[in-house]
Amino acid sequence: MFQLTSSFKPTGDQPQAIEKLSAGIINGLKNQVLLGVTGSGKTFTMANIIQKLKMPALIISHNKTLAGQLYQEMRDFFPENAVSYFVSYYDFYQPEAYIPQTDTYIEKEAQINELIDKLRLQATTNLLTRNDTIVVASVSCIYNIGSPVEYGKFIAEIKIGDEADWNKISRRLVELLYDRSEFEFKRGTFRIRGDHMDIYPAYEDYGIRLTAKNNVISSILKFEPLTGKEFMTPSPTSGVGDAVTAAQIKKIVIYPAKHYLTDPILFQKAEQQIRNDLKKESDSLKSQKKLAEAERLIRRVNYDLEMIKEVGYVNGIENYSRYFDGRKPGDPPYSLINYFQKAYGNKFVVFIDESHMTVPQLRGMYNGDHSRKKTLIEFGFRLNASLDNRPLKFEELYPKVPHLIYVSATPNEWEQNISKGAIAEQLVRPTGIVDPKITIRPAKNEVTDLIEEITKRVKENQKILVTTLTKKIAEDLSEFLKEKKIRASYLHSDIQTLERSDILDNLRKNEFDVLIGVNLLREGLDLPEVSLVAILDADKEGFLRSKTSLIQTMGRAARNITGEVIMYADQKTKSINAAVNEIDRRRSYQTAYNERHHITPRSIYKPLREKIIEEEQRFLFLDKPKTKYTEKFLEDIEPDSLTPYDRKKTVKRLEQEMRRQAEDLNFELAIKIRNKVSELKKS
Repeated sequence: MFQLTSSFKPTGDQPQAIEKLSAGIINGLKNQVLLGVTGSGKTFTMANIIQKLKMPALIISHNKTLAGQLYQEMRDFFPENAVSYFVSYYDFYQPEAYIPQTDTYIEKEAQINELIDKLRLQATTNLLTRNDTIVVASVSCIYNIGSPVEYGKFIAEIKIGDEADWNKISRRLVELLYDRSEFEFKRGTFRIRGDHMDIYPAYEDYGIRLTAKNNVISSILKFEPLTGKEFMTPSPTSGVGDAVTAAQIKKIVIYPAKHYLTDPILFQKAEQQIRNDLKKESDSLKSQKKLAEAERLIRRVNYDLEMIKEVGYVNGIENYSRYFDGRKPGDPPYSLINYFQKAYGNKFVVFIDESHMTVPQLRGMYNGDHSRKKTLIEFGFRLNASLDNRPLKFEELYPKVPHLIYVSATPNEWEQNISKGAIAEQLVRPTGIVDPKITIRPAKNEVTDLIEEITKRVKENQKILVTTLTKKIAEDLSEFLKEKKIRASYLHSDIQTLERSDILDNLRKNEFDVLIGVNLLREGLDLPEVSLVAILDADKEGFLRSKTSLIQTMGRAARNITGEVIMYADQKTKSINAAVNEIDRRRSYQTAYNERHHITPRSIYKPLREKIIEEEQRFLFLDKPKTKYTEKFLEDIEPDSLTPYDRKKTVKRLEQEMRRQAEDLNFELAIKIRNKVSELKKS
């Protein structure tokens, strides 16, 4: 089933971690922890566990950019298996909301990324049709996506020898929410060309061509949608160098183009329930003297019902999902976990990556959604049933998962306690680098002492990170160092997201030496050139100086063999002692391992990545074949200076660039372009 492809073999702590965690699952353990330091190969360990157990897996990350990196790694490890990517399919998503204080209604606004939509549909299709599926997902996987039972019912099964009744097949495809499009052939569409019909499955990269002869389907072929070229395969009777023939398929099963579908029979029953609830809730609003709200609710629901009745779909249909799913008020929604349960029962494993961040995020998603919906209901924008289109509560998610492995360099106490000692430690880095040496110095003259340490490392062409407690201190310290002729910059949340990435790149490119910030423990902050991390006011106990935060911050110096951490504190807090003890333990472990295996530590080499915004990035715009594309270029586009024709053409080209950036996972840049598109459309 699962075939791991890699030129590496498990090494260091990986073999014992793989063995321990695999044995735990075999013995029925529900909760385990993989405590792995940065650079120890946690993803490779997860892949080996999947292969060893031959067990489908769901890997959850706390954001979709990191999920994308995991997806690419897993796809490389398992090229022959069904590795899928399931994240929110919106490039941009503005949820429906109402702000009573200003009487402002914000309509749901979304730009769906077609590639991610395809990958989501591919994930659910793989789960229902294959037994070798790995899904890498963001926390959005606990949101409602409709019943897997209903989704599985909606299929079009076509085989050679069936009647070639294009009208009948077309009606079935429309029921599956495919569109007929004779001119633009894209995912989720079909077209008819004389004796053949082309279908572009919403979850695939190829088209399906049905050919008719004597009123029956004589062939089913795959083809490239852009060129129309049919997929070929060597003839079974041909020799080397002989001609190939078109790759024939005996039977094809087409799955729906969307996750939310409405069975016409179910709709008749659901419609009556919706209308009964509409009357009850609108009467309740009227009794509260909320006449405008009641009228608004009646208009909204009647419009939605008419749209569903006519075309089977409406924007916001998920708010009625409880009626179509047969759920009672308050029942948990159907999420991706239900697809795993339907496909594999209790024979699958869930990895929660960066669990110290992901678990709290999973816990908090329900409350924010509930608060927003309550306001919409109170002011007549939605029925109470919209509350049941929601993410799972953590206490609803937890019982559905048979095996959980929490993966982190700093797992929280909750994860460690619930695992009851079932913790596999992975403290060895293949590079041999030990965790940084830690020094604690008085906070009284911290800036003077820091300048001396910075000067030493600048002479060695090394870089320094400094963490402060406030944005103001970060800015002031940066200016003070510049006055001392030290090349410094600061980084905090007020700086634009795109600019933050460029600042990190500029540090690596030697444009400055010292980077000062409030919170530099972000996962994914990988700077091999950094040899010193200085933590100011380390004894100010709190979120930014907790054990977890301190360990994560110290880890930023663990990519360089000369890495060192200096904490400026007048007293040793509980968090400082716990963090230092843990780092010392890891240092001793790695040092002993290096001595036993005669390993000489070496600094990690990491090539410079391209900036998210490259000054030389170009795309076609108006009549200029190549244009330098920067944020300033976007700002210089004045809607009032464009003719209606040019404005329309500009919007179209910006939307193309926006989708391309989103497909490349450059979501920040895509958002910038999207804002400009919105500005142009409004004008």
